[in-house]
Amino acid sequence: MSRARDHGQSTVELAIVLPVVVVLLLLVVQFALVIRDQVLVVHAAREAARSASVAATDDRSEAARRGGTGAGPLDPDRLRVTEAVLPGNQRVRVRIDYVSRTDLPLVGALLPDVDLSSDATMRLESDQ
Repeated sequence: MSRARDHGQSTVELAIVLPVVVVLLLLVVQFALVIRDQVLVVHAAREAARSASVAATDDRSEAARRGGTGAGPLDPDRLRVTEAVLPGNQRVRVRIDYVSRTDLPLVGALLPDVDLSSDATMRLESDQ
């Protein structure tokens, strides 16, 4: 007779647990999106350093900016490129700073935007 009283119990349990599971899955997806942006920032820093290392002296900053913004699907409005020639004029260092937005539904409003950055250094190929 106890089976009759348990009718619908699994539906109630699912209704209680499902929102928690959905929020956890969305948090995992948001975390994966931030990790993807970090990988893209590292790639953008390498591309910006490569572009700056082969550019002429007076065009180095612009070449680094073009290399960083053209390296992937990062939003150029949230991307900052900083280029500097290291002492000795043998290497150039480029730093990429990027703000990864956490705008996924439900969990995006709970999490702050993430500041990502990466540095890359390459030997100067052009000393013009």
